[in-house]
Amino acid sequence: MIGSYVAVGDSFTEGVGDPGPDGAFVGWADRLAVLLADRRPEGDFTYTNLAVRGRLLDQIVAEQVPRVEALAPDLVSFAAGGNDIIRPGTDPDEVAERFERAVAALTAAAGTVLVTTGFDTRGVPVLKHLRGKIATYNGHVRAVADRYGCPVLDLWSLRGVQDRRAWDADRLHLSPEGHTRVALRAGQALGLRVPADPDQPWPPLPPRGTLDVRRDDVHWAREYLVPWIGRRLRGESSGDHVTAKGTLSPDDIKTRIAAVA
Repeated sequence: MIGSYVAVGDSFTEGVGDPGPDGAFVGWADRLAVLLADRRPEGDFTYTNLAVRGRLLDQIVAEQVPRVEALAPDLVSFAAGGNDIIRPGTDPDEVAERFERAVAALTAAAGTVLVTTGFDTRGVPVLKHLRGKIATYNGHVRAVADRYGCPVLDLWSLRGVQDRRAWDADRLHLSPEGHTRVALRAGQALGLRVPADPDQPWPPLPPRGTLDVRRDDVHWAREYLVPWIGRRLRGESSGDHVTAKGTLSPDDIKTRIAAVA
């Protein structure tokens, strides 16, 4: 019975792509917190989300891990290294070494550390060329999990997010339904009975012609890819002026989810 949960990471764990009624993001970690809280007596669960979009692994370790050590939760989810891996010239072996040092610190502070693999990017423009690099990093994440006895949230094998409807318009972050499916898979990784199958088939879509696909690709490149490249060139991060959500009430999360459902 998990009575306290802290979520650590970047935009994936912050919940980018899953906006609530006020525009602030919900995301898979907040949704997982609701699943966990429902298994506790009312008021007997605490949840804190420390994730901030754009953060690199070393930034997460410097800013968020000490707060985990102070909170000493029953559960911490640790999804980190993805922003490092997609940067040109980074070595997944070296990133994994730093990832393992962080896991060692977290396992000393928390009861259970849930680690997360990267997604299979075979259908994602630009990122599909990094598929082998991501797979290498995933292998390291699984090996670290084995050494430290960590459950694994395996996103690579999650078929439910291979549909384009699982992704936000920027093609880098999950949609609300994508975040929901990840939360369900996270619950399964922790041994919970979850209310739905994260891999349940999507309703069929009408076929799209080549012109439609090309038009969507051009729009995506103009609206999302070019600004992303521009931030990289200027040394800016999407999280430069963002603060973590901090401690949240599961009841408030439920209300925000219901308002946009």
